[in-house]
Amino acid sequence: MAANEVAVISTTEGDLVVSFWPDVAPKTVENFKKLAREGFYDGTAFHRIVKGFMIQGGDPLSKTDNPRVGTGGPGYKVKAEFNEKPHVRGVLSMARSQDPDSAGSQFFICLADARFLDRQYTGFGQLTKGDDVLRKIGDTPTTRGSGGENSSPTKRVGVTSVKIVAEDEVEK
Repeated sequence: MAANEVAVISTTEGDLVVSFWPDVAPKTVENFKKLAREGFYDGTAFHRIVKGFMIQGGDPLSKTDNPRVGTGGPGYKVKAEFNEKPHVRGVLSMARSQDPDSAGSQFFICLADARFLDRQYTGFGQLTKGDDVLRKIGDTPTTRGSGGENSSPTKRVGVTSVKIVAEDEVEK
């Protein structure tokens, strides 16, 4: 049997290691792994940071200072896989627009309890290493974004790479 795979999200603030939930969100997990293996996420940034709530990344438009950042994706959508896993600190979930089936490549990681998102967003993994890095990214100073919320990071929090590796290759 193949070893469990995890994602190592290397950022300018350090590494985040995430384990997946293929039992509840198989298509979402497969899509994230596929994009990561293609290098889709390399060079992107966490473009939306809401203190005490979540950090959001995965938009290809964040590779440059595109004014439409937050609207980019892979050019296709992934059907929602809502499940019973609670949105709590460290949960990896798919970002989307109003349409439940509009997720593509953008994801977010919860900074705190966000149970109001349960069964409305597709949670598909959990942070297993790098809580200090998550805290550092979550504490990045922000300014008011185009939507009016304080969520635009004042400094770039880059994603240098997302690698899919066997769980036993990651140092504990």
